[in-house]
Formats: sequence, structure tokens, C-alpha cells
Amino acid sequence: MKSRNKWVMSALIAMLVVVIAGCGSDNSASSGTGGEETVVKFASDATYAPMEYMDKDTIKGFDIDFIDAVMKEAGMKYEVVNTGWDTMLESVKQGTEYQAGLSAVSITADRKQTYDFSVPYFESTNMIMVKEGSDIKSALDLKDKTVAVQTATTADELMSKIMGVGNTKLKRFDSNAVAMMELDNGGADAVVADIAIVREYIKNNPNMKLVGITDTPNFGSEYYGILYPKGSELKAKLDPAIQKVIENGKYEEIYKKWFGEAPDLTNLKNAQ
Repeated sequence: MKSRNKWVMSALIAMLVVVIAGCGSDNSASSGTGGEETVVKFASDATYAPMEYMDKDTIKGFDIDFIDAVMKEAGMKYEVVNTGWDTMLESVKQGTEYQAGLSAVSITADRKQTYDFSVPYFESTNMIMVKEGSDIKSALDLKDKTVAVQTATTADELMSKIMGVGNTKLKRFDSNAVAMMELDNGGADAVVADIAIVREYIKNNPNMKLVGITDTPNFGSEYYGILYPKGSELKAKLDPAIQKVIENGKYEEIYKKWFGEAPDLTNLKNAQ
């Protein structure tokens, strides 16, 4: 009887060792050790159609097709998660749950102090959106108007300089979608946002009679980049893949799909 108890105890200990070993194996997979392939997690604010947006439970858009081509070129597994803008910025800065951000993020000197960026992959600019009949013709006309922007975007930065940081007529919202609703509801005279987002919104809402206004002197070219925490090793791995996708024609194919025309890559290539 004593001998049998000893045998049972030995068996239980052996089983416990197997369970612990199994748990260790799972942990090594999530960290990319033990021969398991790491899954790179991208945070995104999927409210930027046509760059990224939710179609039921699926994220779609230019950025999504683009990163799929890049990650295939790099031979890496990945996942894109809709987190919202502020959460994306904070979580990528921490670099724990999410290793990168993908959400039409403009590369700026201020953001470079906190994050690393990939090489530029998209040329953009901000655009003014107003209702038909508006007397607004340029960015400087917005100085005394009520303007809606998404907080912590380049539109927010540009309009803060034009209108003044403490100007109460500069309304900041958590998303461009809400900012655009403010214009529709009469709470703002204009919205300032990335050109691709404004054009898509105008195209999808013809009954709202909206107009997009470009202002190159005041809203110059911006370039989107993939957002990384400082010191990330992903930049060195993904930059060559991004450049290959741009060079091999895959980028043009994706661009035509979402914008209906071929991209002018001159400035983008020079920016790299």
C-alpha cells in the first residue's frame, strides 16, 4: 500500500512537470522564442475610410491591403486590431501589447521624439470640408470660424497654429467621423482632415452637398509611416519590405483599387 501511494505520487509529479512544460511552451511562442514565429500586433483606429475602416467585424482599407503585402514580403505573421486613436498612440509607445501602429499616421518632428517610424509609404495633405455655398476658400479663412478636427492629428496641429491653441472655436473630437457629424449638424463651419478621408466622405454622402478645398501653401505634403516604439527592431525588418512593395508594382495595384488612379510616386520615393 505504501509502495502504491509512492508510485501514484511519482505519476502525479510527472504529470505536473508535463503541464508546466506545456505552459512554458505557450509563453515562448508568444515571445517568439523556442522556434515559434512571433505574430506582430498592429494597433489601428479603423475610422479612416478608405485607409482603414470597419466592415462589420473586419478591418478593410488601403492600409490593410498595404500591410498585408508588406508582411508577406517580409515573411512575417501579423494581426491588425481596432483600438481607437488615443489607445493606439499610448499602447505603441509602451510597446508591450502592440508592437506597431497602422492608421494613416503622419510622420512629424514632434512624434519622432516619442516614436520611431518606418520609411514613408503614403503622400497626403490635409483638406478643408465645408457645405456648398460656404464663403471659406482657404485655411486662413478658418481663423474666425468654428472648425472641427480629430484631436492629436496634424489637422489639430495646423489649425491650432492658425486659430490659436486656446481658441474655443477649434473643436476637437475623438474621431474624424464625429467631427464630420458636427459639420452636418451645424455645430461647425468646416472640418479639416486628411485628403483621402475627406474625399471618401464626400463621395459616400452626395446628398449632403459637401465641398473639399485644398490649400497647398498652408497645408503642405505629409507622409504616412508605420508607428513603432522607440528602439524597435521592426523598422529594420520592414523598411526593405515596404520599399520592395513600392518598387515591384504591388503598391500601385493597391492604390488603384482604393483610389481609382495610379499614384505619383516621385515625392514619396524622394522622401525615403
